[in-house]
Formats: sequence, C-alpha cells, structure tokens
Amino acid sequence: MAEEKRQFQAEVGKLLDIVVHSLYSNKEIFLRELISNASDSCDRLRYGAITEPDLLAGDAEFCIRLIPDAAAGTLTIADNGMGMNHDELIANLGTIAKSGTSEFLARLTGDAKKDVNLIGQFGVGFYSAFMVADEVTVVSRKAGEAKGWRWVSDGKGEFTVSEAPEATRGASITLRLREGETEFTEAFRLKSIVKRYSDHIAIPVRLKEADKDEETINSASALWTRSKSEITPEQYKEFYHHVAHAFDEPWSTLHYKAEGAIEYTGLLFIPSSKPFDIFHPDRKQHVKLYVRRVFITDDCEELLPPYLRFVKGVVDSQDLPLNVSREMLQHNPVLAKIRSGLVKRVLGELKKKAEDAEGGFETFWETFGAVLKEGIYEDFERRDDILELCRFRTTHGDGWTTLADYVGRMKEGQDAIYTITGDDLAKLKQSPQLEGFIAKGVEVLLLTDPIDEFWVSAIPRYQDKELRSVTASGADLSKVKAPEGAEDKAADEAPAGEVTTLIEALKLSLGDKVKDVKVSERLTESAVCLVADSGDMSMHLEKLLRAHGQGPGEKPRILEINPRHGLIKGLAAKVAAAGTGPLVDDMAALLLDQARIVEGEPPADPAAFARRLVSVMEKGL
Repeated sequence: MAEEKRQFQAEVGKLLDIVVHSLYSNKEIFLRELISNASDSCDRLRYGAITEPDLLAGDAEFCIRLIPDAAAGTLTIADNGMGMNHDELIANLGTIAKSGTSEFLARLTGDAKKDVNLIGQFGVGFYSAFMVADEVTVVSRKAGEAKGWRWVSDGKGEFTVSEAPEATRGASITLRLREGETEFTEAFRLKSIVKRYSDHIAIPVRLKEADKDEETINSASALWTRSKSEITPEQYKEFYHHVAHAFDEPWSTLHYKAEGAIEYTGLLFIPSSKPFDIFHPDRKQHVKLYVRRVFITDDCEELLPPYLRFVKGVVDSQDLPLNVSREMLQHNPVLAKIRSGLVKRVLGELKKKAEDAEGGFETFWETFGAVLKEGIYEDFERRDDILELCRFRTTHGDGWTTLADYVGRMKEGQDAIYTITGDDLAKLKQSPQLEGFIAKGVEVLLLTDPIDEFWVSAIPRYQDKELRSVTASGADLSKVKAPEGAEDKAADEAPAGEVTTLIEALKLSLGDKVKDVKVSERLTESAVCLVADSGDMSMHLEKLLRAHGQGPGEKPRILEINPRHGLIKGLAAKVAAAGTGPLVDDMAALLLDQARIVEGEPPADPAAFARRLVSVMEKGL
C-alpha cells in the first residue's frame, strides 16, 4: 500500500503550537504521558486476552521499554500492548482533542499557567511529544492482526501513514529529539523522570541502554494495593494524573479497603477542575475496574451513578470473576454492593468536607455542584443526603447557602421556599418577578443550572415547606409581614374600577396571546410581567426544551399588571375616559412584548413591535 499523506483535523497547527510553546511548563511530562498511554494499551490487551488467549501469541509478559540513542538523537518508548491498526492510527493520532478542538481553543486564556490545566481535559497528551521532538514516528501492529503500520509527523499540520512490515505487536514511538533536548537520552535523567511520575505503573518500565542489560526502573506494583502509610502525597498526585489523564491537582483523595462479605479496594479522586465533556450526553464514567489487579474496563457504568461521573480512580475487586463480561456486569449483585459502598464513601467524604470550614467545599460546589444535583432527581434513595450537600445562590446575599439555612431565615407568615430559574445569575437578580419578594424581605433561591428545573419538581417539599416558583401564578405574599417602616402602596394604586376596566380592555385586545390578565402582588417597580399558570410548565423549562427541539410549542401566559405603576395608572385612566382604540391596542401589544423581552424572549413580531414603538413615541411628542 502506498504511503498516505493526510492533514490533521481542525486548526491543529495552532493547537500543536500551543502545546509545544505554551501549555507545559515542565517538558519532562511528555514521558509520563507516553508511558501512561503504553500502560493503558497493555491493560486493554490483558483484558482482551481473557476471552481471546491467542491475542498474546506467546508474548504474555507485558512491559514498556525506553530505548535512548544518544548518537542518533532519538528516544523510543515501546510497549507490547494492544497496538493500533491503520484506521485507529488515523482516528486516534490524526484527530486532536476529538469532539472538543474548537471548545479547547475558545477556552484558552493566553496565560500558560492557567492553560496548562486545559490540555489534560481534552485528551491531547500524546502530542506533548512535540515539545521535545521535531519528528515523531509511531510503528504499530494491532494484536491479532498481521499487518503493521507506520505513522510519521513533524507536528506542523500533516502526517503520513504507510505499511510497516517490521512492526511487532503493540506500539513503538520514536522521538527525533530537538536540538538542546539530548538530556532525554541520558539514563540518569530518564530514571529520575520515571521514578517521579510513573513509579506506580503496574507494568514494568525497562531501560535498554546500548551494550547494557535491560533494567527495570519503576516499582511495577499497583499503587492501590499498597498501604496508605507507604504512599506519599506526591505519589497519589502522580497516580491521579495517570489514571485520570489530567494535569490538575486532586481536590480530594479516598483510599480504602472494604473487607467482609465483599472485598474490594478503592482509590478514588475528586478533581479540582471540570473536564470539558462533563455534560456530554454520553456521560462516561472514569473509574477503572480491576479484578485481582487485572484491568477489566474503564467504562463501567455500574460502578458509580451518572451524577458522580466526575470521580476518577480505580476499584479492584476480589469477588468478581476474571472473565466477567459486559452483560454480566450489568446484572451482577456483587458489583451492585460495591457501587453502594462507593457512593456511600464519596458522599460521606463530601459531607465531611462540607462540615469543615477549611475543607474548600464551596470550591468543589462551584466546579461540580451542577453535576451532583442530578442525583436529587435520579437517586431517590440518597436524595436527602445529596440535598443537604447542595449550595444555592439567593437574594439574601452574594454567598452560598443551604436549604436548612434558608428555612432558618424564613419570614413570619412565609409558608414556602421560593425559587426562580434562569440562565444567568445577574439577569435573574433583575427579574421583575422578584420585586414584591424583595420588598417584603422574602428570600428567593436563584437557580441557574438546567437540572434545577427537574430536581425542584422531584422535591415538592423540604422540612414540610413547599418549593414554589415565583414565576408561577398564585404566589401569595399577603400573609408575610412587611418590614417595619415599609411604605404602604395600596393608597397609590389606580382606582379599582379603572383597573378592572383596563384588564377587560387588555384581554379583549390581546385575545389568545395571553392566558389571562391579572393584578399583580409581586410587582413594585415594573409595569408588567409574565407568569405561568398553576400546573403549567415554567417559562424557563419551556425555553430549554424548545432549544433542544422538544416539548410543546410556546403557550400563552398570564400577564400581570402593576396598578401602582404610573404607566398602568395612566393607561387605566385613558381607557376609563375614552374607551379602547388603536392606541390602546398598540400599548397592550407593547406591554406584552416588553414582558417577553424581560423573560429573555424576542417580541412575537419584531417588525410590528418596532412600528408600534415608533407610533406611541410619536404620539407622546
């Protein structure tokens, strides 16, 4: 087969330039990344060989070899793992940050210290090789296949793929080192790097120097099998980097051994930064399952529920069969008990951190709170535990609060926990629906995560207090005692008869564009607002569903008017004196469009809105 020349996907030249010159403050990290990839390849083959022993083909002793050549100026990292075929080389090495390149570029700040954490979130660790190499050659043959392939690139936008008859099982990555990077051919330097970053790798890493016997330069024992007293914080951190393919610091580390009816070891990490795909529809897990130190899978949905998908690490079971299949995992009672234990441990750790003033729980919440809240909706058994961990922004201040604290601050006469949902915190704080609540000192939860629309409906009550949206009709504030000295605005309202007449005129003019027109108790400063009728879907949820092509079409809402507002009083007097007409129709439509705009919706007919606005302004001059 002739050599193929292909281009990298999507602005890769810019991306590789960032990798080489900006993101990594420590170049030696490239070796950690390539050794971690080699280890994963060996793990995959070890698992595949359980059901297909022929894949090993007489070479069952897994190892990773480092072969420096100072004379040639090269360093080779070779493994005898699963390897890649022609299509996999192109898919895995020709597509950088698959499904995330544009988002990756959009999130770069230009600050190397900040941007360094991004690279691990986008699966581009292999390309760190170009920090020290001006050409990278990968020779690989996939286990069970006869043909080998060679992938070559200088990292400037193109790569070639050709047949490699000499390829052995696994992958051999040869770096032609840049000028000034010859330190990576020195045995002492390589040993120190491996000891620092890859000592925990459960597969032997061997150094092959010219004219010398191979030497194993790592401990080659699974870190999670060691006693906690034998493991340093630095070793935990480097294992986290390996297992999570991440570059941030772990926010929390859980290492424990469960003994009794079921035995397993868990070494779990909660990251300190959010992976880019945390809200991807696939919602993949990132905890590796081992059975008696043999890798089984890194995609076991049964190990942890989706709302804990930010957790990374390994679980090693003594009680599962080595040849456990994907189908068996889905219905295995042992795995179900392990899952229950893991969830209990993780939530227990979060509770401990939440109770510790110095535990940095708010930092965790800002990073992963939106994910954890999914558990309120999805996990009925642990709903109360998760709810106690939840933190919320409110109208009470700029900090975070708990539901328990909210209930402790409820006003005399207040019988519900009030909420409002939206996309943006700053815009929510300006919502006209909040005006009456703020005037009476009633605190409102400000909810800006998409999941908020769903969990609120799953938790109708908390401590016998109903959760009620301020954007729904029927929010009765009359029982809440107003703060002392608050101005009584009832005397400032338009006459009741004029308001009734105006309401009938607005109903007649707007027709089926609104569900009803009512006097508002919630408005103090704004003229009008839209609210959902009792039992109707909230306006924010309706907008979310429409954005995803789901749910019903837009429904008419209730238009509430403020009888204390100068515009409403003037309009009520005009209708009472002169009846309805074109001007009243224009103003009614403008009021409805204004209410829609405040809710983040466009006017129903932008051209008509502009025409009416000009017409009314002309008449006012």
